[in-house]
Amino acid sequence: MATLRMIDIAVNFTDGMFKGIYHGKQYHAADLAAVLSRAWSAGVQRIIVTGGSLEESREALKIAETDGLFCFCCLNSVELLICFQTLFLLVQPVVLLVGRLFCTVGVHPTRCKEFEESGDPETYFQALLSLTKEGIEKGKVVAVGECGLDYDRLHFCPADIQKKYFEKQFELAHTTKLPMFLHMRAAAEDFCDIVERNKQRFCAGVVHSFTDSAEDRDKLLSFSNLYIGINGCSLKTAENLDVVRGIPIERLMIETDSPYCEIKNTHAGIKLVKSVWASKKKEKHDEQCIVKGRNEPCLVRQVLEVLAGCKGIMDINQLSETLYHNTCRVFFPQDLDSAADALLAGSRDLEEKI
Repeated sequence: MATLRMIDIAVNFTDGMFKGIYHGKQYHAADLAAVLSRAWSAGVQRIIVTGGSLEESREALKIAETDGLFCFCCLNSVELLICFQTLFLLVQPVVLLVGRLFCTVGVHPTRCKEFEESGDPETYFQALLSLTKEGIEKGKVVAVGECGLDYDRLHFCPADIQKKYFEKQFELAHTTKLPMFLHMRAAAEDFCDIVERNKQRFCAGVVHSFTDSAEDRDKLLSFSNLYIGINGCSLKTAENLDVVRGIPIERLMIETDSPYCEIKNTHAGIKLVKSVWASKKKEKHDEQCIVKGRNEPCLVRQVLEVLAGCKGIMDINQLSETLYHNTCRVFFPQDLDSAADALLAGSRDLEEKI
């Protein structure tokens, strides 16, 4: 069976749970290395770390910069020309740096008050822009976000502030030419109005963690440059599964939104899950096991499995390839060619041998 290729488009590695902190209390040591090891072993090729504020985006970039997979290999001049457009005259060892951790820069709708609480909204925005440009230069920032509207949690930030600074963040996308990583919760009408006004200011985007209605799904799909991201919260009920069933495969991406949004035993989608990992409670932490109740990127495979079962797709490998290329089309367009695919395949083979 072919190895699955998956990209988890939404991981909150800045959350304290990955440092062993739950509700302000330390239960175990930070275990990000073990979490990543499980993800790579499960077939996750890349992870996008979510930024939800200026400070959190800085931390997300630092996390993304810790990544580096060095593969030592011997390539001939033709292979080098194909892979790097660089002609070497002799066969020689080469070091390839293959990035697997990336991030976003932006402000979550529930935290948009930070613009005004900073004392100078424009200075705050310029700091976001500066950080985004820095991350682009480092090859790590791949999207503007997480931004959008969340009317389920207006107690954190009122709707007028959310709308003002959601629209403002299209300036980031327009200036940097990055796609957008979007959040929409119980706000479809206002969200779509703002996207409509700004649809010429961004190249593409994904509305992640989608949990809304079939009507709202269809509103999003009416924008040709928007994709929909699903996770465990998208698969809770039979109605959720019906909504997901109606999303064309070529408009889908998968995610965990970890450490949240796991597929729970009470969810309608659980009956379609095939892969399981040993788990232990946080009080009995073991790096060889996932933490019970804490989602993590390896479990994006379960989202893929539920999606396949929901849509009646037997070839999960082909489904994973389609979703992989959907994600590359938006966030990693440089990989949409045969040479890049060959490079990734070669890197996987080399990793197995090392």
